[in-house]
Amino acid sequence: MKMDSNTFMKNTLQTILAGTTILFVVACSSGNTGDKASELEKLKAREAELKLKIASLEKEMSATDTVQRGRVKMVSVTDMQPQPFAHYVEVQGAVVGDEDVIVSAQAMGTVTDVMVKAGDKVSKGQVLAAIDDRAIRQSMESLKAQYELAATVFTRQKNLWDQKIGSEIQYLNAKTQKESLEKQLASVQEQWDMTRIKSPINGTVDEVKIKTGQTVAPGVPALRVVNLENLKVKAEVAESFISNVNKGNDVIIHFPDMNVDVKSKLDHAGRAINPLNRTFNVEVRLKKSDGTYYPNQVAVLKIADYSSASAMVVPVSAVQKTADGEYVYMASSSSGNRYIAKRKAVTTGKSYNGKVEITSGISHGERVITFGSQNLVDGDPIAF
Repeated sequence: MKMDSNTFMKNTLQTILAGTTILFVVACSSGNTGDKASELEKLKAREAELKLKIASLEKEMSATDTVQRGRVKMVSVTDMQPQPFAHYVEVQGAVVGDEDVIVSAQAMGTVTDVMVKAGDKVSKGQVLAAIDDRAIRQSMESLKAQYELAATVFTRQKNLWDQKIGSEIQYLNAKTQKESLEKQLASVQEQWDMTRIKSPINGTVDEVKIKTGQTVAPGVPALRVVNLENLKVKAEVAESFISNVNKGNDVIIHFPDMNVDVKSKLDHAGRAINPLNRTFNVEVRLKKSDGTYYPNQVAVLKIADYSSASAMVVPVSAVQKTADGEYVYMASSSSGNRYIAKRKAVTTGKSYNGKVEITSGISHGERVITFGSQNLVDGDPIAF
């Protein structure tokens, strides 16, 4: 069995003392009485000297040998260096469009033709579907015939009037009849135009809710058109963050279904609190370079409400708490190129993603025990 240096030294000293005692006994059993007394005094003095030396060595070895103080504990340490640190507020939102329009009919009637399907690109004013217009067209054709006649009569009556032929009343009646039919024709033309369901924006048909033969009415959704080039992520943030979440803050947009992160800036941070859920709105616009995304797609906004370019950061698990405050263990040099755990009080700031900022108590270059500190006691021998 292997013997440590302390035990070996103690056994050696005990052997010397035992040998001295044997010599004393042998000396006492031989020679005359005077010599024995003299030899006894010498041996007693030698014995006292050895006892003092043994006690001194034991004390010295107890103070320097880590084996006597306990078993060395393995830990991991980190040399503290300033590094960037940011705290994020995470909220779930969704992709929405500035131009996301539900299109409905302007008049009641039966759908006679649906001219687009989902996914088709359309332009502003393009006809998407038509409603039965037979009655209006008949009325419009009748009015057109009457208007053409009235226009002809007016033209002839005007020519006569210009030549001072005929009465003024005849001229005015012809003019009034023409203008009246002109207004009626314009009104019917507007009614006919209302039988055409048109796109109010440039975009893409996202959904077609109607089909040929179906009856539609004003206010009833017929189609949905979205401009995919003007999308944004919208979310609601708790009222408690309103002082730290502002327009221009750094933000990371995470799309869980794609496992994609997009770095951007906060484009809007509302100042009005919703009284129902005590939140305020935030928005981030998506650029073409950010990728292709779709309305109602789930997105997580990670909004930086605090950041530091030069922070002392340690794992949250490295910081321990007591009634007196927070502390960490440092790796402190001991004699003989050995290290002991040294408890040190610290002050912490914000924490995020398993990391916490140390605002005071730690200096550049110090070694913090970041793993294995949970069962340490101040002064424990350590190795790393």
